[in-house]
Amino acid sequence: MSDDGLRLERRGAVAILTLDRPNAANGIDLALGKALMLQAIALSEDAEVRAVVLTGAGRFFCAGGDLKSFAGFGAELPARLKELTAYLHTAITRFSRMDAPLITAVNGMAAGAGMSLAITGDLVVASESAGFIMAYTAAGLSPDGSSSWFLPRLVGDRRARELMLTNRRLTAAEALDWGLINEVVPEGQALDAAVARAETLAQGATGSYGAVKELLLATFGNGLETQMELETRHIAARAASEDGREGIAAFSEGRKPAFTGK
Repeated sequence: MSDDGLRLERRGAVAILTLDRPNAANGIDLALGKALMLQAIALSEDAEVRAVVLTGAGRFFCAGGDLKSFAGFGAELPARLKELTAYLHTAITRFSRMDAPLITAVNGMAAGAGMSLAITGDLVVASESAGFIMAYTAAGLSPDGSSSWFLPRLVGDRRARELMLTNRRLTAAEALDWGLINEVVPEGQALDAAVARAETLAQGATGSYGAVKELLLATFGNGLETQMELETRHIAARAASEDGREGIAAFSEGRKPAFTGK
């Protein structure tokens, strides 16, 4: 187990981040939150990283914020929560804005901020035993970790309200049916399935993935013409890139493109 609760492994162009506090259900305390932020910043700046996988150690993906550590803060709790959400939210911003796709491998229960974090993945792979629950209001709290932004866009306002107000627990099969995740795999195979997807994506045009991510993040806030202007700028920039030129040449020559991520 790592000192700060986070492990990094590199497999070629794929980076694997593991929430590594299994004895605390991978709950996010200040140390883990800060470590996640720093790794997200570092990975987003690393041109050699072309896909990232995020998973949890042990039986849980992540049980959310470490409420036991919160209980020890006393009157400082509001300030410490602002510090923790600053770390977590910066990490999510960097994962969402980096070119490399983020694949979350949900190996077990994802609760509270753990569910929030799980659904930020560009692709989400879950084991059959995984579960998803907001859980915030059950502890007298309210959602964080971007869930109030991502969840309504994934499942709609009505279902988002149900999950947040009633703390309904979704099975992996239900989460797939609701459009919350992309794939359900047999027990113990979530990480391998996520890494396989990451390795495939890592051979692609990383800058194109970044353009897709930026376009989709902007789409609900833009009008039609603004969104089309953003599309115009991105496709022109991609056509001028090394991978764009290679992709066009490969199509014209009837061969498979050899993308370098540039």
